[in-house]
Formats: sequence, C-alpha cells, structure tokens
Amino acid sequence: MDLLWWLIVGLVAGAIARLLVPGRNRLGFLGTLALGLAGSLLGGFLADLVSGDKSGFSPAGLLGSILGAIILLLLYRAASRRGVLRGW
Repeated sequence: MDLLWWLIVGLVAGAIARLLVPGRNRLGFLGTLALGLAGSLLGGFLADLVSGDKSGFSPAGLLGSILGAIILLLLYRAASRRGVLRGW
C-alpha cells in the first residue's frame, strides 16, 4: 500500500509542479510521475535536513514534494537548454 501512496503523491506533485512552472514541458505521463517521485525524495531530504522530523505523510510533506519537483523541473530545463541532455 505504501508503494501506491508513493505513486499517487509523486504523480500529484509532478503534475502540480508542471502546472506552476510556465512554459512547454516535454514530459509525458511517466516523466511527470518520475519528476514527482524524485521531487518527493528531494523535498523529503531537504525537510529532514532542516527539521529532523521523520513522521509519515503530511500536507507539509506534499508541499515539500511539489517544491522538490519544481526545483528538479527547473534544473532539467536549464540542462536541456544548454545541450547537456541532448544524448538522452
């Protein structure tokens, strides 16, 4: 059941990040899911560094996931504009 929650939160976080960051995104369904999951990991890591709280799901965790996904989306765009990701 935990895996299902990870997938749902990842998809929601990735979709919200794509909605909040203007411009074209060439990510499909799986790209959005991966963005949200990676954003959740990044947001959780940053929240753990700041607070040290290791509790389960919370609204603040969802916000951290969205923030992490936005950071990763902006990094992806910057790298793809510079041609770093051309071979991928």
